[in-house]
Amino acid sequence: MQNQQIKQLIEAVLFVAETPMSVAQLTDYLLEHGMDATRKIVREVLDELQRDYQERGVQLQEIASGYRFQTRAELGGIIASLWQEKPPRYSQALLETLALIAYRQPITRGDIEEIRGVSVSSQIMKTLQERGWVKVIGHREVPGRPQLYATTNEFLDYFNLKDLSELPAIPEPPARTANTGPVAQETTAETATEESESAP
Repeated sequence: MQNQQIKQLIEAVLFVAETPMSVAQLTDYLLEHGMDATRKIVREVLDELQRDYQERGVQLQEIASGYRFQTRAELGGIIASLWQEKPPRYSQALLETLALIAYRQPITRGDIEEIRGVSVSSQIMKTLQERGWVKVIGHREVPGRPQLYATTNEFLDYFNLKDLSELPAIPEPPARTANTGPVAQETTAETATEESESAP
């Protein structure tokens, strides 16, 4: 009976919590309210709840900050019309900058500019930090001591990841082949970005 009460309480707490909750937070909460719970018991209950919700429209998901209930990803497009507010649109330059920080962290702004071949606007770095996706974690010990950037738990939470090891692998670029015929100019994501940034 005790474990059933623990399961019901954890389920209810996660439904009403405004932010994800970790195993430690859930255990402390249960102990504060007189429930005889250990982290092992809490993990077992969470595993059971994940199985219970596996085929439901709502799922219990573990992310970097803990556990949260969320709708199934494949239902997102259908239920999005319930909210009038549109999600923010981000520029290609911002997304490329974020990707470089995620895959190459810790990284300086100069490193990003060298890889992309164009300058990174202060607004991009400000937006990433205001979103809570990127933070300064130190300085590189070279002249000027540039700031080192890395991603945050908020970044992992937003993209539904437990840790950086879950980032998708970067595909290898296709091998170049000799072509004796006329070659059309390729417009890559990089040149497109440079053109959009240089446009008035």
